[in-house]
Amino acid sequence: MKNLTLVLTILAVIAAACTNNKPKEKTVEKAAEVQKTQAYLGLKDGGEWKWVTKNNGNEQWEYKGGEFHPVAELKVDEKHTDHSFDIQFEGPGWESDKVGYRIYLDWRNAIDIFGKKTDSLVLHKVGLDGFDSYHEVSDWGVDVLKVGSSLGMGSVAFWDGEKAIRVEKTDSLYSEVQSGADKSKVTVNYYGWEINDTKTTLQSTLEIEAGSYLTKYTHKLSEALPNLASGIVKHDAAEVQVFTDIKEGWTCLATYGVQTLQEDKLGMCVFVKTDQLLEVTEDKYSDVVVMKPVNYELTYYFGAAWEQDASAVTSMEEFKALLIKQAKYIQ
Repeated sequence: MKNLTLVLTILAVIAAACTNNKPKEKTVEKAAEVQKTQAYLGLKDGGEWKWVTKNNGNEQWEYKGGEFHPVAELKVDEKHTDHSFDIQFEGPGWESDKVGYRIYLDWRNAIDIFGKKTDSLVLHKVGLDGFDSYHEVSDWGVDVLKVGSSLGMGSVAFWDGEKAIRVEKTDSLYSEVQSGADKSKVTVNYYGWEINDTKTTLQSTLEIEAGSYLTKYTHKLSEALPNLASGIVKHDAAEVQVFTDIKEGWTCLATYGVQTLQEDKLGMCVFVKTDQLLEVTEDKYSDVVVMKPVNYELTYYFGAAWEQDASAVTSMEEFKALLIKQAKYIQ
């Protein structure tokens, strides 16, 4: 019996030794997902509204003091207008690792471009001084486009037969942002848009994916309109082309040339569904595409590539070649 016990003890010791000598299983830790897109909305608090006279003589409300903080949603203050300085860079922004955009949350409701010289996300750091320092070239890039009275880059509008009218007269505005590693979204609701003898609510979403220069722009109307329009700001030095051979079923209005605030080269484009395209036209400020909503809805895409960004495009031919590659983001 003692011998059996001894044998069992020896076997147990050997088994334990073998177990201890086994190589330990490696713990595989999933790498943190790299953030390649962002939707951002910054709002000031800690200051106060004051009635001021601007340098141009205009009198308006302006937000003085305080600091910007990120918010997920915002009902725009009735006192807000252009250059009120209560909203960081005047509205929500969205970006990929390639390009950034913003939309003004005021009577202009137009889209602007942030050219990027980095693949890092930067919008949360842009315009924190409360002014428009982003018009000065920085390590990350710069605001490259002057929008003025135009459609800027792909802004939504109504075509009255002679000109494009942006979403100017509304009862109120609401916006929210959603950020994801590979896809981010901005929503803007325009309540009570007065246009074409109609009052409608327009819900718009702007979506961007990692690796994309393009933004998907979707609109839903509460009341029917005979058309919605979009387009690109005019520049005398820019070449204008209409392409139908980039993406099947889609027509592309494209411009390329010296058309930035910094007087360097930029390509801009709008992709519309060919079967919803009513006409390609122009007004004083913009090259325009006019489209027909279907079941109160419309989707189109717009995008830009700057010669100083990762695309390094320097001609319309190179811009078109880039768009052919980017067409995979159009669904």
